Amino acid sequence: MTQQTAEERPGIAAAIVVHERRVLMVRRRVSEGQLSWQFPAGEIEPGESAEEAAVRETKEETGLGVAVVRLLGERVHPKTGRLMSYTACEVVSGTAEVIDTEELDELAWAALPEIPEYVPYGLFEPVQDYLDAALEG
Repeated sequence: MTQQTAEERPGIAAAIVVHERRVLMVRRRVSEGQLSWQFPAGEIEPGESAEEAAVRETKEETGLGVAVVRLLGERVHPKTGRLMSYTACEVVSGTAEVIDTEELDELAWAALPEIPEYVPYGLFEPVQDYLDAALEG
């Protein structure tokens, strides 16, 4: 049995959805280690860009229609070992709710000072920098 490397497994696309100076957080039914609350995210499908996957996953999980603002960055996640891409998105339609009840338990719109309550181990620096700018005053 061989262990898959990050390159062999599909990457994960996360959507950093900002609306009215809050960021969308979702809580998984089954946490990945310490990861319970996170951004809407899922595997990038063949032929799909990271940005397209972030938009699709947000719609599938929360029913929210979003548009890409820009790709914030990529990294191998220190907790999961998966290749992650982070895409800033803005709301274009709908209201966020738990649509994918098999994957999600709850969602929340977090203000900047509340983010450490949801993600106590800190955020990927480009994501934190984007949220610092997008969620302030």
